[in-house]
Amino acid sequence: MSFRGEDLYLTRLSLTNFRIFARLDVDVPQGAVLLVGANAQGKTSLLEAIYYLATFVSFHAGSDRELINFLAAREPLAVSRIVAEFCYSGLSSDQESSGGSRPSSHRLEVRVIQEPQGINGSAKLRKEMLLDGVKFKAGDLVGRFNAVIFLPQTMRVIEGPPEERRRYLNLTLAQVWPRYAVCLVGYTRALAQRNALLKQLGERGGDPEQLSFWDEQLAAYGATLIYARIRAVQELERQASVCHHELTRGQEILRLSYQPAYDPVARSEKQYALPLDAPLDRTGYSESKIQQGFLESLQKARSEEIARGLTTIGPHRDDLRFLSNGMDLGVYGSRGQVRTAVISAKLAEVAWMKEKTGHSPVLLLDEVLAELDTRRREDLIGRLSESEQALLATTDLDLFPSEFVKGAALWRIEAGNLIQEDDI
Repeated sequence: MSFRGEDLYLTRLSLTNFRIFARLDVDVPQGAVLLVGANAQGKTSLLEAIYYLATFVSFHAGSDRELINFLAAREPLAVSRIVAEFCYSGLSSDQESSGGSRPSSHRLEVRVIQEPQGINGSAKLRKEMLLDGVKFKAGDLVGRFNAVIFLPQTMRVIEGPPEERRRYLNLTLAQVWPRYAVCLVGYTRALAQRNALLKQLGERGGDPEQLSFWDEQLAAYGATLIYARIRAVQELERQASVCHHELTRGQEILRLSYQPAYDPVARSEKQYALPLDAPLDRTGYSESKIQQGFLESLQKARSEEIARGLTTIGPHRDDLRFLSNGMDLGVYGSRGQVRTAVISAKLAEVAWMKEKTGHSPVLLLDEVLAELDTRRREDLIGRLSESEQALLATTDLDLFPSEFVKGAALWRIEAGNLIQEDDI
């Protein structure tokens, strides 16, 4: 089944033994939902659960084991469950062909299961993913439900190391292009095998031609990643620059500068490197052209990489820089500028995903108004008011205009318990 609806939204969310939540079962309205409560009460965990359904990756946990409620995890057998019912308000292809008109509703479930293993009772962990009661692999379900999330630590996308920006790209692109997620897994495995062989050749010697198979694997998978990143960054920049221009009231121009570790744009040794703020168009390179050039670069770098015992070029070393009026925000940006740029990028994700998939993702925002001046708060609230469904976590309801609060559903989160406004 393929989906062509304009709007995607949650209708119900159930959590069992997920983080601080022993049990939660709630209908989710469209529009804005405000999650209010003190720190460490479960607001962010609720957003994390929803985002997990889109990516099957936690932005907080080092291991999925950490998702299991700490009291439940003491037992030999423990199960953490996230269950969501969601709708595509337009027609699925199946409904359209049969003349149907009802929203396309689905049930997505994730189970993180801890169970004893072996004589000593050591625990093992496994995951199960089900769509409408049928089990799937994670790679087959990524992109069925879409979400965009902003957290205070999302600022590390700009301020942190390059792996934060690569992770940002991977989580975003995988939701739109299933093939991207498959190639990312393949690339990661091939990279690990190639690095192990490089280290072995460097320490023990041997025939460098043993690398040929892994070179081809790396080039094939890597070309898909590079090709997708080139186009996605350009398209995201177009959307983000519009959002940023509005949020800064025309005072700043935002650019996203993709810096691939293998660059298909050939440069001679005598050619000066372009400055960071100089745009470079790589969209004219086909995936096959990128693959061939990447393969040749790997072969040229063999001697150096054998000596170093690792792969020095490829998408695992790519970077992405955020520039405002030509200034690198990761180096020179103020907290307010960085936050505004990240918010612009997140709003761009929403527009980009809708453009690519045909429906708006669920927007998840944690303390999004903090550290913004009054004018930028007002402008951002204006943008949020246009969202099909947005869940916003905050410790301070006074940051939001009274009219916005009146039009939103209000959930108070206290020690893993949810109290809706009508129950207060």
